[in-house]
Amino acid sequence: MSEQHTYRVIVRGTWDGLTEEARARLLAEAADHGMASMRFSEEGSLSYEPAPLKHFSMRYVVVSDAADGEEMAGALAEDRAETALRALGYGFRDLRSTVTDLDTMKINRKSASRR
Repeated sequence: MSEQHTYRVIVRGTWDGLTEEARARLLAEAADHGMASMRFSEEGSLSYEPAPLKHFSMRYVVVSDAADGEEMAGALAEDRAETALRALGYGFRDLRSTVTDLDTMKINRKSASRR
C-alpha cells in the first residue's frame, strides 16, 4: 500500500463567457463567496470579488499517493474545479493551481523568548 499525502490546493481562474443569468447569480451570491468563505475542503470552496467580476479561486483538500506528487494533486483539484463550475453553468478559462503538501510542510515554531 502506498503512502498517502494530504495537499491543500488553490485553483485560480478567470471567468469567461458568462451568460447574463450566470453573471446575475454570481453577483447575487457574492456575499456568500467572499473572504469569510475561504476554506479548504474536499468538495472545494469558491471565492471571488463581485467588482470587477473577473477572477475566482477554489480551495481543495486532496489526498493522493505521495509518489504521484504535487503535480497530480493540482491536476485532481483542477479537474474537480472544472466539473463543479460546469455543473453550475459558469464559463471559465486559465485554470492554474498552487499546491502545498501538508505532510512535508515545515512548521516554524516561535521559541518562548520570541513570544
